[in-house]
Formats: sequence, structure tokens, C-alpha cells
Amino acid sequence: MDSMMMDAMSDEAMTMRGAPAMDMELMQACIDACSACEQACTICATQLMSCAPACMNCADMCSTMMRSMLRMQGMTPPVMMAMLDACIAMCQQCMDECMEHSDNAVCMMCAQSCRACMDACMAMKDAIAA
Repeated sequence: MDSMMMDAMSDEAMTMRGAPAMDMELMQACIDACSACEQACTICATQLMSCAPACMNCADMCSTMMRSMLRMQGMTPPVMMAMLDACIAMCQQCMDECMEHSDNAVCMMCAQSCRACMDACMAMKDAIAA
């Protein structure tokens, strides 16, 4: 995502007053890392074929989560919590799959990004619940 969009998303006008804010840069980093990992795993063919779909599923879930969070209306706390739970589950599954390939630098980068995104989602859930 380009820097102008990231700046616009962090602008105070884009956030709901009193609502917790998500670190969109972490989420975008996870999307980018998962996409890169999926491409690398696909090139490696059969030995990493279980990793590629996990990465793309995670990237898709994070992308959907980010788009949903940018909507100013229509997100109730129960829906947001369910979506955050789904995003956490996808990041966990992708991270676990990538951790099985500890000799692959791209998989390790992806696992780290998934962990950071999971942590951000958990913090967001805590803020919503508070």
C-alpha cells in the first residue's frame, strides 16, 4: 500500500472518535509477507505446497479485515470481535505452517509478520472489550 494511503488511514479524520485504532502498517506488512511467501513456496514446488495456501488465506483474511476496519459505519463490536478472531486464527495457522520451514528465510519472515499481526489483533480485541 502506498505511503499516501497509509497516511490517510492514520489521519485522525479516518478514525472513529473514542474507538481503538489498529496498526494498519503491521497488517499490511503481514499481507505483503504472506504474498511473498506464497510466491516463494509455489516456486519451490512440492516441498512447500502446504505453506502456499496458508499464506494466501492469511493474506486474504488480513486484507478483508483491513478493508472492514476502514469502514466508518456498520461494524458492531461483536462483528469486529468475530473478524479479529478469524484474522488471529488465520495468522496462527500460517505462522505454524511457516515455522515448519525454519530453514527458509522467506517463511521465517512471514511467520514473524504473522506473529506481529496476531499481537496487534489481540491488542485490538482487548481495547474493544475494555
